[in-house]
Amino acid sequence: MPRGVRARGVAVAVLAIIASGASACGDDAERQDADEPAGDFPVDVTSAKFPTDQRLAQTSDLELEIENAGDEDVPDLAVTIFTGDQPSSGSFSVRSEQPGLADPNRPVWILENGFPKLVTPQVKDLETAPPAGAEAAQTNTFSFGAVPPGESKDIVWRVTPVQAGTYTVHYELAAGLNGKAKAVTRDGGPVEGEFVVTITDKPPQARVNSAGEVEISE
Repeated sequence: MPRGVRARGVAVAVLAIIASGASACGDDAERQDADEPAGDFPVDVTSAKFPTDQRLAQTSDLELEIENAGDEDVPDLAVTIFTGDQPSSGSFSVRSEQPGLADPNRPVWILENGFPKLVTPQVKDLETAPPAGAEAAQTNTFSFGAVPPGESKDIVWRVTPVQAGTYTVHYELAAGLNGKAKAVTRDGGPVEGEFVVTITDKPPQARVNSAGEVEISE
């Protein structure tokens, strides 16, 4: 067989394999999407905490307690967190507008290793608790699995600020990762919120009072 004909035959075979693989990936995506029930799933954010005044290198916890307010299982509770006006490559980073940067994403907080974690009656020390919430393909979205009716997930992200300034941290909830299962408020609206946080680079002021105790003031 002439060499050119053989080469064309190999190329055709390779393209067929690639096409077959792409088709299989599409089928997988469709199957995953098909497994997610469509509909609205009511949830309540019963508690949302994040200190609005913080200091560089001082660790803080962002905590969301989320309850299934409906009468069906929330298929897969997903929480998206992003900082600033638009999502960046990480939940606690912002996009810099400075031209010429190889990576325009700049961290404002560093997420502590092993977080987020779930607060449960069995958890006595978050430091030693196992991680919770699988990081989804979107790097600012975390998946926490199904939530039965009336039950809650109490989730903690532990972060340390590394950049001073004032920032808005947004959170948005979903009932699945593929967009078919939607988390909604009791009146049918989107479930979302935000924290406006100021991070200072000024050191705390310390003094010793008349009792010999050290007092820290802002």
